[in-house]
Amino acid sequence: MTKLLLVRHGITEMNSSRRFSGHTDVDLSEEGFRQVEKLRQRLAKEQIDAVYSSDLKRAMSTAEVISRGHETEISSCFELREIHYGDIEGLNFDEISRQHPEVAKGLTNFSLELSFPGGEDFKGYTARVCSFRDKLENHAEKHTVLITAHGGPLRTLICDLLDISQDNWRKFRFDNASLTIVDIYSRGPILSLLNDTSHLAEEG
Repeated sequence: MTKLLLVRHGITEMNSSRRFSGHTDVDLSEEGFRQVEKLRQRLAKEQIDAVYSSDLKRAMSTAEVISRGHETEISSCFELREIHYGDIEGLNFDEISRQHPEVAKGLTNFSLELSFPGGEDFKGYTARVCSFRDKLENHAEKHTVLITAHGGPLRTLICDLLDISQDNWRKFRFDNASLTIVDIYSRGPILSLLNDTSHLAEEG
């Protein structure tokens, strides 16, 4: 069995103000660093054989904190970046609705044909993220792999790992600093834990 620890990065100021970050390279807020420190404590005794992270600061900072105390290098992966939202990056949904009503409509009525002016289309983004699976082929049984990324790519990976259509992308939720576990057996993957934030209980 290979165990995958899927972690969404800690909260950022853009997350707090509900702005679309995408490829915008922001770091964790003070609260975000507190969140991932709590997750580090939770995983301190966990065996971690490899660490992969989106190359954006908020994910890399999350990986750096959690992997502290583990003798494991962090592999930076462009494949795990959030979708490139293009012209709507930095905006909240109300602003998108006023400035880019067709994009807002597409976000509300999700389809695999979704695309972002000046950014990525959903199919291209999905292909990019799913290509990350190739890296997991290098890991033997009994390896535990930490993956730190963003809400979008984690949704995409879950659909891909569980062999279900990306049409189900919107049915999964990944909160900041959440932990999801997928155990991969020879007979296939099992979703063992989804979007767990019990380590953040003190923060409400």
